[in-house]
Formats: sequence, structure tokens, C-alpha cells
Amino acid sequence: MTEQTIDSTKVKLSQNDCQIDAYLAKPTSPGIYAGIVVLQEIFGINEHIRDVTERIAKLGYVAIAPALFQRQAPGFETGYTPEDIEIGRKYAWEQTTTSQLLSDIQAAINYLKTQPNVKKEGFGCIGFCFGGHVAYLAATLPDIQATASFYGAGITTRTPGGGNPTITRTPEISGTIYAFFGMDDASIPKEQVNEIAGALQKHNISHGVFRYDGSDHGFFCDRRGSYNPIAAADAWQQVQQLFANVLG
Repeated sequence: MTEQTIDSTKVKLSQNDCQIDAYLAKPTSPGIYAGIVVLQEIFGINEHIRDVTERIAKLGYVAIAPALFQRQAPGFETGYTPEDIEIGRKYAWEQTTTSQLLSDIQAAINYLKTQPNVKKEGFGCIGFCFGGHVAYLAATLPDIQATASFYGAGITTRTPGGGNPTITRTPEISGTIYAFFGMDDASIPKEQVNEIAGALQKHNISHGVFRYDGSDHGFFCDRRGSYNPIAAADAWQQVQQLFANVLG
């Protein structure tokens, strides 16, 4: 596949209570492209998330990463120290809600629909860490037909803002979801991975569950010490296949 030349820029998404910052990347060549929503880790729209957004655009998609912590910390972007992790977790689990997150993701989709070079139906999403959990939620949106969820902790035990665990919403997934896990990830025990796989199978959801031995949480992020280049490369191939097969 020929890599696309891209443009990238910051944009604003309209919501009832605020304007949501987002990072947009798109091919420069004329054409109509499928849209992909990129969902951040607890570290904000940082260099890694911007890079993933650009990599997806280079594949021939219009990609957008909404700031999931806009209301809590506008412009939040940080690294991977223990202090960064602590504050990011607080924003993610104590100060967001499922309904608000889904509304913001839908706002990103609605923005893409206004773009002349984006297909008006059949969107994808990809998320990492907290964003991997949120991607599982986003898969329940009717517009989302292809989802890549990377090491989304807590899917079987909780949901942002409280309430029934996110896994209970599995029957609402209408498209295809791929879920990626490191088997050395202490935050997602193997039993939870098996529970997610079982729920997807039970409810006849089109899916793939990918388990990487010797890989820890964050194995896809080349800015983190847990980066596993072999697992990351395989997962990226799976993501490309998912988006190509489902979204074209």
C-alpha cells in the first residue's frame, strides 16, 4: 500500500456545554475516505496519540482524536511518570462519565460527516489504555462498524462514572471489534481477557481477541518502557486488515 501524504491540524468539536479540542489528520490527495476516531490513553492527546492519528491518515483514512479530558483539563498532555499516571487515572475514572464520553465521540463522528472527503457512514475507532476501554463503549454507537481496542483495563469490572461494567453492553455492538491484550499485563488478568472473549462469542459479535505472550500494558506505545516491537507490529497489521476489510 502506498503511504499517503497527509495534513494535520487542531480543530474544535461543538458540544452543548463546551468546545472539544481534537487533532485531525487527513490525506492530501483528492478522494472520499472512511473516518476513524482515535481514543487517547490517560495521558491526553500527546505525541504518541498524534503519531497514531497521523499513521492512520497515511493509510488512507481521515482520523480524528478528541480530547476526552476537555472539561477536566483543557490542553492536557503529559508523559509516563508515576505522577502522570496518577493524575491521568483520576481524570479518567473519577471525572468522566460513559454518557459524556459517548456524546463526545459522536460529536467527533458528526464533525467527520461534515467533511467533504469523508464517507458519511461506516466509521471506525481505535483506542489505547483508558481509550481501549472507551473504544469498547464506542463500539456500541451505530455509526461505528470497526473497533480496535488495545489493553482496555476494567472492561469486565467497571465503567467510567460508575454503573454496570462495560462488558454488560456487549450485545449493543453492531460491527466488528478486535481486542488486543498483553499476557503480562497485571491490570488485565487472563481471566478477564477470557471473560471478554466469552461475552463476544456468546452474543455473536464479529470479533478477534489477540493475546501477546511476554507483552505488558502499553506494548504498542514506542514511548513507553513496556513497548514490544514484535507484538506492536503484529497488532498494527491486524488493525490495518480490520479497517480495510470492514471500512474499505
